[in-house]
Amino acid sequence: MFDLSGNVAVVTGGNGGLGLALCRGLIKQGAKVAIWGRNADKNAAAVAELRDMGAEVEAFICDVTEEAQVDDAFAKTLERFEKVDSCFANAGGGGYRGMSHMTSRETWLDTIDLNLMSVIQTWKPVTAHLMERKAPGRLIVTSSVAGLIGTGGAAGYSTTKAAVLGLVRALAVELGQAGIRVNAILPGYIETEMSLDTPQAFKDGAKRRAAIGRIGKLEDMEGIAAFLASKESDFMTGQSVVLDGGHSIFPL
Repeated sequence: MFDLSGNVAVVTGGNGGLGLALCRGLIKQGAKVAIWGRNADKNAAAVAELRDMGAEVEAFICDVTEEAQVDDAFAKTLERFEKVDSCFANAGGGGYRGMSHMTSRETWLDTIDLNLMSVIQTWKPVTAHLMERKAPGRLIVTSSVAGLIGTGGAAGYSTTKAAVLGLVRALAVELGQAGIRVNAILPGYIETEMSLDTPQAFKDGAKRRAAIGRIGKLEDMEGIAAFLASKESDFMTGQSVVLDGGHSIFPL
């Protein structure tokens, strides 16, 4: 099951953290991977690691908030791999921190651009490509449990992570009969190199609130990536898959 031989997957932000974990899960099942990332050094390091695992992988410089860069990365991906079957819109960020009523319009729009418009722009050429090929495909976005439970002082992050869930449902209906499945992954707190400076009190709280008694590890992202890219998820679309160890359902 989950055989991804011949599957070409794009992973934005695939050069580190959750994105690199998604890549590992995909290549372990035989997928070829195109990483889109802004940092050339991180891109090169990710490619080296994945090639050591036997992967056929390439990285392309891309800031997903810039539509021209997205189109360029997509064109280079097609030139290298000839097709795309799965697209993981994983790149994004936390945006601002602070009280929403004290946040400027420009800052709100920056967060929307980072976490919502980037997904729309990433999926646009991939969808057109799949429709032209009349091929089944997969569109997957990394949302967050914050889109369900909210986080004080990060309204922009919670808002945009919730907004992509509406996009997922709409596109699932729009593209379903074309064979394109659209789903979201909603991670809880998962320890990455970016979270090393997270206050210990927050980590302790996340662990305490997890039904399984631990916080997430990067390898927890691997299986869901392989499943959602594979034919085994063919009857699943428009869904939000929560991957948080039970944090969001743990009773107060």
